[in-house]
Amino acid sequence: MIDQGTIQRILDSSEIVDVVGDFVTLKRRGTNFIGLCPFHNEKTPSFNVSPSKGIYKCFGCGKGGSVVNFVMEHEHLSYVEALKWLAKKYNIEVNEREETPEDIQARNDRESQMIVTSFAQKYFTSQLWDSNEGRIAALGYFRERGLRDDMVRKFELGYCPSGNDVFTQEALKAGYEMKFLEKTGLTIKREDWIRDRFSGRVMFPIHGVSGRVIAFGGRTLSQDKKIAKYLNSPESDIYHKSRVLYGIFQAKRSVIQNDKCYLVEGYTDVIAMHQSGIENVVASSGTSLTSDQIRLIRRFTNNITIIYDGDQAGIKASLRGIDLVLEEGVNVKVLPLPEGEDPDSFSRSMGSSELQEYIDKNETDFIKFKTQLLLEGTENDPITRARLTTDIVRSVSVIPDGIVRAEYLKECSRLMNVREEVLYEELRKLKRKRDDEMFRREQRVQVHHENIPEAPNVEVKKEAGPVNNPCAIEEREVLRMMLKYGDQKLFEVENDEGETEVITVADYFISELDADGIESVDPVIRQVFQECDEHFGEEGFEPLRYFVQHPDSSVSQLCSNILSEKYTESQFWKKQGSYVEEEHDILYMLVPRLLQEYKLRMVRFLINQAIDEMKEAAKGDDFDRIVDLQRNIQNLKLVEKELSDKLGKRTINF
Repeated sequence: MIDQGTIQRILDSSEIVDVVGDFVTLKRRGTNFIGLCPFHNEKTPSFNVSPSKGIYKCFGCGKGGSVVNFVMEHEHLSYVEALKWLAKKYNIEVNEREETPEDIQARNDRESQMIVTSFAQKYFTSQLWDSNEGRIAALGYFRERGLRDDMVRKFELGYCPSGNDVFTQEALKAGYEMKFLEKTGLTIKREDWIRDRFSGRVMFPIHGVSGRVIAFGGRTLSQDKKIAKYLNSPESDIYHKSRVLYGIFQAKRSVIQNDKCYLVEGYTDVIAMHQSGIENVVASSGTSLTSDQIRLIRRFTNNITIIYDGDQAGIKASLRGIDLVLEEGVNVKVLPLPEGEDPDSFSRSMGSSELQEYIDKNETDFIKFKTQLLLEGTENDPITRARLTTDIVRSVSVIPDGIVRAEYLKECSRLMNVREEVLYEELRKLKRKRDDEMFRREQRVQVHHENIPEAPNVEVKKEAGPVNNPCAIEEREVLRMMLKYGDQKLFEVENDEGETEVITVADYFISELDADGIESVDPVIRQVFQECDEHFGEEGFEPLRYFVQHPDSSVSQLCSNILSEKYTESQFWKKQGSYVEEEHDILYMLVPRLLQEYKLRMVRFLINQAIDEMKEAAKGDDFDRIVDLQRNIQNLKLVEKELSDKLGKRTINF
């Protein structure tokens, strides 16, 4: 089998638009893409791809699923073969073997580290708002920097109290193990002492794409110049800084909607721009931009604008990042800020519309920017101009699209006053050199792997036949609510011990259906409900990701279809129609009502079923059976009336 870590790397690297685009010509439509379905003949496009959800859906033939399902369906491969196909596309090495006890332990350790970082974030946030030290020192610092309280809460900022091991002792008291505090870098332990890594620092939690906290950045409040201003979590099993972008979780929806991502340097740059109304922004957190970070952005858009501080030396040092972006086939623009400004200070100096207008007017195509920057002051130095011309052509040479390369060379020729033929010759030399290097590298890899035997494939597939399900509409809606909002708070209740207990959307659905003994007649829907029951409540369980990427293609396709279905979010107008509340704002009303509708549909189905059985019993003069069925129908009628009254006597047609 393929180990879980490799599977996760494959899933994280696989961009559904990129994969589907190898087989289907896709055009953007809003936040999604549309094209002609590869699974049936059609002239009008009905095949949709959602990069934000990571799914595809054809509204013509009904096929849908995750990126793995697409490869399985299109290439007629098993689940494992599809993973290998994707691994090859993204140059991920696959070593297949049986999962060992060590593998299981590593997976459990990783989850434990995620749980510890989640605890740490909640602790740091509570210290910021609830402790005197936090409110005076840390919250005062954020407000002094001009950050509003709503932004502080949005990014879950916090404070680690000063002292040697205040946080560590609280974590140990709460039952968390020292080894996981060490592995996440929250605690530093030596033979004779223990220290909190972030003692006395304001805390910036770093979220993964799914929203789970994986690491921290901490800024000191001390004026001592010997103390590092910023301190980050060390590399760990759950945090690899070269693969992470600060703010990606908070930005991804806006990136998709605007089809553009702004790239800045630091934490406060991101937060300040959010505060100014620009949310499609992420930060490389002070590290050099990496290919993994660019691919992460590509999951949501192909357009990046890099915003540089107004520092010429810093801008020149950062130009390498542009070449990496170009190499990944992304459209890149550059926005240098005025001298002495950074995104934090600059965004706070003007209003939201003014800032957006400035960006739109001043962002520059990379080739103009790089040419003007590098050739500045070299008019009388032909040797330097020749070297810089080669440097610019090198940037163009990494662009994978031939037409785009040609257009850039034409622009280079005009800007640098160099004939196109000369630039093309330089381009060919660079490409030949790169191809030679790639060939030698592949030869070395082939020699290294030629004696490794291929492991057998494992088929993971289940076919589910059509099922006559009378409650399909309601059940699919219940599943949609659970997948989207399962972990959101519905209401609070007081338990037998007098303690307040939070009831989530998933808790409510699962407990209510279990109490009434309601089960779907559809085996696939029943399986999803069962796995929801098993996994909801587990720390870090992500239902959307879990079910869309489920190895059982029938489960993955069902959930992808449910998420792709067009529906109208429930909307309730306030008096005078001043605003509309969206679905997620009124779950406390929608969820109980949906469950009542589901139960009413089920009750009416059972009544009709009992009536049919009674007719059959009458044919055989089975009077005892008839009496039992009549009693059952009467009871069901009482339940039907009660549910109808709660729903306002709405009629549900069969």
